Amino acid sequence: MSGQVVGYVRVSSTDQNPARQHQSIREAVGEPDRIFEDQCSGATADRPGLAALLAHLREDDTLVVSSMDRLARSVIDLHALVDGLTDRGVSVRFLHESLSFRPGESDPTGRLLLGVMGSVAAFERAMIRERQAEGIALAKQRGVYKGRARRLTPDQIEQAQTQVESGVPVARVAREAGVSRQTLYDALNRRGAYGEGAAKVG
Repeated sequence: MSGQVVGYVRVSSTDQNPARQHQSIREAVGEPDRIFEDQCSGATADRPGLAALLAHLREDDTLVVSSMDRLARSVIDLHALVDGLTDRGVSVRFLHESLSFRPGESDPTGRLLLGVMGSVAAFERAMIRERQAEGIALAKQRGVYKGRARRLTPDQIEQAQTQVESGVPVARVAREAGVSRQTLYDALNRRGAYGEGAAKVG
């Protein structure tokens, strides 16, 4: 009796879209029986979707992941997860790396590639973080780094619109709200998303 085909998707932050991973899984295996998803950091302990996935998987199931760095963020965790799953009779398939691991199969080359590719992925992530840190440091030196743009809540936008309509200068409203004038202009121009009857500002 064949088991289920189960997908796992993880994005590193809420700013990323998991649709591409869902699509790659469906293109490879058709419609899976289930797809588990996490939107958080790579720490195994902080991933409820992964915990639910591991509890769900049974012998003869196949786990399909778009890339090994979606399943684990360290070589140690990667080996532990793959070994633990195959010991339970679960096959593991990584699409991007074109690697599959099946219960009862001893493939030294595959295990070597698992470690090498996992190490390369970890190195690439470290280099990206280093470049980002260098870019931020350089921007700070030049006085052009502003950090992540702050977003206004609907209540703050409503209050800001009331102030602007009562004659308070936009610059003052923006300063009190802790945002740039452009951010305030954009928020007020999108006021229709939170309520009707908003006049265009700009």
